Amino acid sequence: MTTTRTPERDDVNLLVVDDVQQNLIAMQALLARPGVQVLTARSGPEALELLLTQDIALALLDVQMPGMDGFELAELMRGAERTRGVPIIFLTAAPRDGQRLFRGYEAGAVDFLYKPIDPEVLRSKVAVFVELFEQRRTLAQTVGELQRVIALNEAMVAVLTHDLRTPLQAMMAGADLIRRKSADSGARNAADGIRSSGQRMNRMIAQLLDFSRIRSGSLRIDKAPSDLGALCATVLDEIRQARPDAHIQLHTEGDLNASFDPDRLMQVIANLVTNAVQHGAPDQPVELRLDGTQAEVIAVEVSNTGTLPPAVRERLFEPFRTSSASSGGLGLGLYIVAQFLEAHGGQVQGRSSDEGRTVFSFSLPRGLPMASAA
Repeated sequence: MTTTRTPERDDVNLLVVDDVQQNLIAMQALLARPGVQVLTARSGPEALELLLTQDIALALLDVQMPGMDGFELAELMRGAERTRGVPIIFLTAAPRDGQRLFRGYEAGAVDFLYKPIDPEVLRSKVAVFVELFEQRRTLAQTVGELQRVIALNEAMVAVLTHDLRTPLQAMMAGADLIRRKSADSGARNAADGIRSSGQRMNRMIAQLLDFSRIRSGSLRIDKAPSDLGALCATVLDEIRQARPDAHIQLHTEGDLNASFDPDRLMQVIANLVTNAVQHGAPDQPVELRLDGTQAEVIAVEVSNTGTLPPAVRERLFEPFRTSSASSGGLGLGLYIVAQFLEAHGGQVQGRSSDEGRTVFSFSLPRGLPMASAA
């Protein structure tokens, strides 16, 4: 086994396998150039040793070799994860034979070259695979760098949002104290504004923490047998307290017991209903419908008067949507809803009906046997 020189770290490696030493020398002279390292082997086992330790951009295999021939070597390469994607060009002095061609391509060849080989043709073909290998390597490096940056950003978001909660809680506690102790209406109004802003900031922090957990794969879903109807009633009471002008109707049918994470489902329902209240017509009700008549799932629909523009519909569940961010949020609410439901085995959809209503719907798998009709 021979090589032209010790490969540099950024060299592109070519592998030439031929049992004739003179052919290897000729191929080295023909293909070696700055940035391209020609590795050579005189047998299949020698070639496999190189393939296990080096990244190969292209393998040029002589078909007729004693012991392990080029076809057998190619089949072994295709059977190993590390070498499965290495392109193979067969070199042969045998006359053209359809059966041999078929076997070669079946073994994974991208091309056949017949000896005597035209040097310019060989250089041109090799140059294509060298360029493709360099592009893949550059792309892999870029992806790796982006993944490291994303991981760092997500870690920073998690730390930052966690640390923000302490001064935020102190600020809201101060606002509550002013509201209770002060007799001045102006001070009480200012305290109400501080508390309202603090609550909005707290929701943003919670969304950023959930986003960080989702992206890092650390989101936990703690399922427990629960009543979705009772949970939704609690959520609607909280929304009505925060929005006394909101007109929300709850319609329930069937068995609403299932196994789910109550905290996550409360976030899902609260987000969908709050969005409907915020974007719906103020003089028209928001409707929340729970259908527990099916054995395997509970169907949920939240609807309000109004329609979604097609451009908005296409990006409803993407993170940091511009339309949501411009309305005072981060544009993460529906993205988190979709991720929470996916973690429960469900999927949310948004659509606008012909009657001029916007409907968000999902099916929540029960995870529990449905109670009998008796």
